[in-house]
Order: sequence, then structure tokens, then C-alpha cells
Amino acid sequence: MKKLLNTLYVTSEGAYLRKDGETVAVEIDGATRARAPAHLLGQIVCFGQVAVSPALMGFAAEAGITISFLGYSGKLLARVEGPQTGNVLLRRAQHEATKAEAALPVAQAVVAAKIANQRAVLRRHLRDYPDSAGSVQVETSQRRLADAARHALSAPDLDTLRGQEGEAGQAYWAAFAHLIRNPDPAFAFVGRNRRPPRDAVNAILSFLYVLAALDARAACESHGLDPQMGFLHRDRPGRMSLALDLMEELRAPLADRVCLSLINRRQLGPSDFRAEETGAVLLNDTGREKILKAYQERKRTELSHAWLGERIMLGLVPQIQAQLLARHLRGDIDIYPAWIWS
Repeated sequence: MKKLLNTLYVTSEGAYLRKDGETVAVEIDGATRARAPAHLLGQIVCFGQVAVSPALMGFAAEAGITISFLGYSGKLLARVEGPQTGNVLLRRAQHEATKAEAALPVAQAVVAAKIANQRAVLRRHLRDYPDSAGSVQVETSQRRLADAARHALSAPDLDTLRGQEGEAGQAYWAAFAHLIRNPDPAFAFVGRNRRPPRDAVNAILSFLYVLAALDARAACESHGLDPQMGFLHRDRPGRMSLALDLMEELRAPLADRVCLSLINRRQLGPSDFRAEETGAVLLNDTGREKILKAYQERKRTELSHAWLGERIMLGLVPQIQAQLLARHLRGDIDIYPAWIWS
């Protein structure tokens, strides 16, 4: 079993990262504020104005530690990584399998699992709060999602499948507002929006999705897969389509659940956001730190993986799914067993 490596998140303005022996040192205003053993790290993620020494970049590349640079909103700006690894035969198999006529079976499994996991979020709310306001809407949506998951498995082509995914998304987001039990008007939710997010809830979701996408990309690369050749997401220059495919299974149980927990437990408040003149609502430093902490804690949650028949940490799911996809592409297993949260 692959060990769950840590991610070092650096959010402090003006921080400087350097190599110190076999550790990563974080300096702020000339003083060392933190150290992290390199052998425990899988990624380093820097937000905003953070500098990294050339020596650390070279060391991280050799050690297989990726360094990502993100803007304050969470947009990926650049990524530093070492020489590409992996079996060229696996990548050739991936190239053939991601052609439109061959990609459908894996894409069907991904979409069906995504919808089933969204439904699980709604069902857990109905179980825990059966008499809450909006329960009728939530019940209606979860039934629509049950039908949508079944239909996804029999979609005749990718365009139809993407349409079914969109319809399921409309049902899910229509119910999502009723899962928010915090009455603070700052967390009013009227639908999904992005680029830029225009309310606090969407700011949280967008930020969490960036984190999940980075984990999914790292998993692809760990198992020799090309993160840009996807099955469901269309090819586009610069888009990590396969990482986005793998992330679909994790959106609801990882990112959406963290978002709801932070809001409903009132761990986030209006002071954790800032409004831009453009209408965008963005997280500030304090808000990002709270989300990063909750995200890391959520990844350590133990759950059952049906295919493996054992309990694993949620943060290992991207690694396991990337490994299973690689095995499918090699012909070791007949189908790609998408992960369904239970």
C-alpha cells in the first residue's frame, strides 16, 4: 500500500523556501519558521508571492516532489517537476484508449461514480436531518441522481454522457443550498458559478477543487499516466484532462463535504473572504489556512474501498484509482472500477 505523503502548503506573503539538508525550510522575514522532512512530502503548494530557491527546486525534482505555484484565488500558475517517468507502453495504451470511440467505457464509469457520490451526500443529509427545511427538494434530487447514475452506464456516446452529467449536476446543485444549515446570509447559495466565484460558497468549492485536482495529477504521474490525456474531459492545451477525470469521483465526498462542514460548523465566517470590485469573492489568507487544515484532516478519514476489500485513508483514493486505471490499460483487469463512496 502506497503511503499517504504530506503536502506542504505555504500561504504566507513573502515566504522563502530553501533546502536545508534533507528538509525543506520555510523562512519568513529572515527567520526560519518551519521545517518539513523531504521524505514525508509528496507536494509543495505555494500561494501568492512565495519564493523557492533553485537548490530546493533541483532537490525536489530529483526526489519526486512537485512544486506548484498558485495565485491567491487558487488558479494554477506554474508547476515544477522532475523528468517524466513511467512506462512508454502504458502511455501508448492510454493514447489509444482515450480516442473518442474507445474512451466511453471508462468515461461512463467515472460519471456514474461521480453521480452516485453526489447522491450519497444528499442521502446522508436526509439520514441525519430528516425533518430539515428543504428535505422534499433534497429527496427529489437524490432520486433524480439515482436514475442519472444508471443512465450514465448506458450512454451511447460521449456527448450524450456529458449531457447526462450536466443534468445530474443541475439536480445536485438545486439541492445543495438545503444542505447549508448556517443561516448567515454570507453563505447564501443560489447555484454554481466560477471564474471568478461570485459568492463565499463558490469561493470555497473552487479552492477545494483546485486542491483535489493537484492531488489527482500527482496520482496520475506517480503511476506513469499522462495527466493531460483524459477519457471524459475534452483535450485542450494546458488542461490536465485525466486528472480532472479522476477528480470527478472525489468532488462530493472530499471537497463538497469539507465545504459543508466548514460552513455548518461555523468554522468560516464573512471575515474570511474579500470582495473584489469585479464582483468576485475570494478567500483571504485566514480563510485559506482554515480550508487547508480541514482538507488535510478530511484526507486522513478512513473508509472502505470495495475493490480492494480493505480500509484506506480518503487521501489515498486518487493513488488507488490511478493504479487501477493503469492496470486496466495494461490489460490486467477488464474494466476500470470507479470508486463509489459508501
